[in-house]
Amino acid sequence: MRYVQVGPWRTRLLETGTGPETVVLMPGTGGHLEAYARNFAAFAKQYRVLAYDYPGHGYTTFSDHDLELDHYVEHLLGLLDTLDIDRAHLNGESLGGWIAVKFAARHPNRVEKLVLNTPGGTMSRPETMETIRSLSQAAADDPTPDRIRARLEWLMADNSSVTDELVEIRRRIYAQPGFADSMRHILCLQDSQVRMRNRITDEELAAVPGPALVVWTSDDPSGPAKAGLDMADKIPAGRFELITGAGHWPQWEQAERFNQLVLAFLAE
Repeated sequence: MRYVQVGPWRTRLLETGTGPETVVLMPGTGGHLEAYARNFAAFAKQYRVLAYDYPGHGYTTFSDHDLELDHYVEHLLGLLDTLDIDRAHLNGESLGGWIAVKFAARHPNRVEKLVLNTPGGTMSRPETMETIRSLSQAAADDPTPDRIRARLEWLMADNSSVTDELVEIRRRIYAQPGFADSMRHILCLQDSQVRMRNRITDEELAAVPGPALVVWTSDDPSGPAKAGLDMADKIPAGRFELITGAGHWPQWEQAERFNQLVLAFLAE
């Protein structure tokens, strides 16, 4: 675990593994690199693995302005440049998948394969956006264990997946002075007008240069599996896989299934 300076952002980074190819792990809205705790060991056996906190997120520099997709794409490009990584596989969950598609369409020469796990960017469902906004901001404004747990339980099909350890990790992040204001800037993407101007277009999906695996889950609260099927259909070399018994995060035993799917896909 270390920090690297990427433009104005002091960026928290976890690096493990020594494989010849790099996999970048990218979490969701309001998330942090610990979201991939059940994936690091499996991926690091074959790949150099990087996970990082976005601008405004985790222990990276907080934001004093709204964060839209251009900011996240620019930051990822700067991170790869700083680390001297010419090309990488991008593995993005939710917001991470949204960033990965935008990045691949804009910088096709910098990506290998994409793994898009319940990716955002194509749907605009008012009730879902309001739930994300209200639960996330409440947890940041008043980071009690109960409020943090409520936000995390929305992600999971099985509430037992929300361990005390996971709650405490996120509570410490959200309790940092100034984080509540940063969260407001993160959540601008839950505004319908902001979301529409940042949405993933059909042209961007068609511009994804290489193979892409779209993974959806049977109990994802963000939207139906059809959204993932449609996305996979619009990517020239896209494919779709469904993980059953999981919510927005494939946790616990589903994490092993996710690891197997991703490693098999990357090895092809």
